[in-house]
Amino acid sequence: MKGTSLRILLIGIDGSGKSTAAHELERALVGRGQAAAVFRNPAGRRTMAGWWARLGHAPGPRVLDALETVARVVNVLRNELRMRTYDGVAVLDRGLECQLALRAARGLPRGVMVPWLLGLLPAADVVAFFDVPVDVAVDRVRLRATDEEDPADLTALEAGYRALSEFASFTAVDASRPLHDVLEDLLALVDGEGAASASDRLLAVSRTP
Repeated sequence: MKGTSLRILLIGIDGSGKSTAAHELERALVGRGQAAAVFRNPAGRRTMAGWWARLGHAPGPRVLDALETVARVVNVLRNELRMRTYDGVAVLDRGLECQLALRAARGLPRGVMVPWLLGLLPAADVVAFFDVPVDVAVDRVRLRATDEEDPADLTALEAGYRALSEFASFTAVDASRPLHDVLEDLLALVDGEGAASASDRLLAVSRTP
């Protein structure tokens, strides 16, 4: 049985460019002869938001979290099974860390199951936190014209990420720059250069909001 050679996890607030960068990274790696694939781990927030809009009512934060957690965990476990027999660079678009950040943003506790799964499942070799100003993220969401995001919610979510105990292990990438520059940073991380040898392009994780 083969196994994934490297896992790079992309996380950050909505509108930070994770999904676009994930597919561009896959394309760049394949273009230079490496095996690469994107594994998406969404929580279904956009789909559920459409449901609540049609119903004219959204459930409370605990119910929202329960629904999203189920969707996220199912996607993570399904992709984990796929990666057990995949030999290449796995580009993870979101992960369980995103659900913990959402809980922090909503004032909910970390819980037991999600942290337990984080400790049980293979960890990503690199976690790239897409750091982008909230106003830039809001503009990007508006441009894609598929959903809406409240700036206050995105501000809370960013704070939620930064409040995670795991945040110190993340590598922050300035995602407000053009996609080409972000892609260069991600390729440097995949190549094992890390933040130290790409310090002119990568942000320090300890940067204040």
